[in-house]
Amino acid sequence: MRVVGLHRYPVKSLQGEDLVAAEIGARGIVGDRAFALRDLETGWVLTARRDPPLLFGFGRLEEDGRARVVLPDGTVTSDDAAISAWLGRSVALVAAPDAPSTYETLVDPEDERSEVVTWQGPAGSFHDSTRTQVSIVATGDLGEWDRRRFRPNVVVEGDTADHLVGHRVRLGTAVLSVVKQIDRCVMITRPQPGGIERDLDVYRRVRDERGTFLAVAALVEEPGRAAVGDELTVVG
Repeated sequence: MRVVGLHRYPVKSLQGEDLVAAEIGARGIVGDRAFALRDLETGWVLTARRDPPLLFGFGRLEEDGRARVVLPDGTVTSDDAAISAWLGRSVALVAAPDAPSTYETLVDPEDERSEVVTWQGPAGSFHDSTRTQVSIVATGDLGEWDRRRFRPNVVVEGDTADHLVGHRVRLGTAVLSVVKQIDRCVMITRPQPGGIERDLDVYRRVRDERGTFLAVAALVEEPGRAAVGDELTVVG
């Protein structure tokens, strides 16, 4: 399966970066979900599940390892006051702590007024799950959908990536353990820049045709480096 896309999302729930090559560290692609916007009142990490406007900002990772936010008007900033003014709430741009962060989502992705549930993610990154460090999706799984709805790290050519679950795979010089399918939520229905509209039918189709699962999640066994054009191969 040939790699046709590599992506990282330096600031959780903001638009990410398309990469030609990527370093894969012990927690995933270096810089991926390394920063987030934290609500100063609740202490919870903001996500587009509850705050859809986040998807109209862009996260950028600077050479010094710090993050910047590109606001919808083109302003590039790391100033908390400027970011707070954009979102209309007091937030801080923070690096992932060595402790779990709290997230929230809707119980019913089709009802914005439904009950909200919370959970804790992993320490050291702002990934949603302790079992997701690198996400992989195949072009056949995406079909006509824009890959940005699903925010994958790796896109490979092929009918599906589902068969990788339970296997070790080599990605460039890194070795990953593919541990599960990824369960989808309201995030995939959210509007985004470039003409991606709010579309509840995306969730309904993934739910009805795929049992809510699309893409697979992997943990890093051996760090390394990967590039577009590399082959992803099963090694055990």
